[in-house]
Amino acid sequence: MANIDFGGVQEEVITRREFPMAKALKVLKNETIAIIGYGVQGPAQSLNLRDNGFNVIIGQAKQFQKDWDRARKDGWVPGKTLFDIEEAVQKGTIIQILVSDAAQRAIWPLIKKNLKPGDALYFSHGFSIVYKKQTKVIPPDFVDVIMVAPKGSGTSVRRNFLSGAGINSSFAVGQDATGRAQERCLAVGIGIGSGYLFPTTFEQEVYSDLTGERGVLMGALAGIMEAQYDVLRKNGHSPSEAFNETVEELTQSLIRLVDENGMDWMYSNCSATAQRGALDWKPKFKKAVLPVFKELYMRVKTGKETARVLSACGKPNYQEQLTKELAVIGNSEMWTAGKAVRALRPKESTKQVGKDAKGTGGRASN
Repeated sequence: MANIDFGGVQEEVITRREFPMAKALKVLKNETIAIIGYGVQGPAQSLNLRDNGFNVIIGQAKQFQKDWDRARKDGWVPGKTLFDIEEAVQKGTIIQILVSDAAQRAIWPLIKKNLKPGDALYFSHGFSIVYKKQTKVIPPDFVDVIMVAPKGSGTSVRRNFLSGAGINSSFAVGQDATGRAQERCLAVGIGIGSGYLFPTTFEQEVYSDLTGERGVLMGALAGIMEAQYDVLRKNGHSPSEAFNETVEELTQSLIRLVDENGMDWMYSNCSATAQRGALDWKPKFKKAVLPVFKELYMRVKTGKETARVLSACGKPNYQEQLTKELAVIGNSEMWTAGKAVRALRPKESTKQVGKDAKGTGGRASN
């Protein structure tokens, strides 16, 4: 492990240097990795593992035809590398459960009855294990329980892999039945394309993840954008101007500067007027939202957000309801204006993008 200073706090981080691909392949040379679910994370993690030379199969419920067809389109062959969930669990030795959190509760009885001594249960989120009183996902004592949680969507996991950059991931061991849980965990983490692996626990991962996605990453970001856009529009600014000042400049310029060298560096590369305004108003925004984040974190920690997820996402008509809610956002004036603004951007050559991806060999560099 590499010791890295994070703002005065020393943390141990696993990199490809400490755990190269060759070692990962050796650790898992006799393993069959069964990816359960071909929805969000499933395609990216399975394709990355396959491209890196691991033995991978897919377990996907046939009634979800869209996901089944997508798996076939990606080269998974029914009866050879593509199976229903029960058969995939029976054939696998590392069972990666990558269906949604609500779906994990639904399919757990089927998975549990087909587990074998020495198998590893792999998760990319601590939800089902941490909130086991609500999910009823309680692994038997004869299996390893491990987690690798990529810090990005499946799309980002695959895109970063193809570019050779890799993606940051957290990892944890919840149960070590074989004495090999950690090396199996790290090997899969490297195999799915992680550039860096940060140690955590199932609890810490799920608390931070649920807070982050409801907060800065998604919920807060969308809410703040809508609020600023509405104020600008009500004060006579055009849709394009309101969108450009709210979203376009953030996503196409400023956030990239933050990514490169941090918030202070972004500030230092803006006008003096922008700097002064940002520094003066930052404390006001923090004071306004801090109580909301405290409430959010407590709801996550006490399981109230879990109850909400399981109740809402487990309903038979959830996808229909979700489509309606997302349509309200997509059809709003702000995001309609966004479509028009994005349409004006220069288009990258599709051929070149494909050529660049192919040129990496589909393999993350060591």
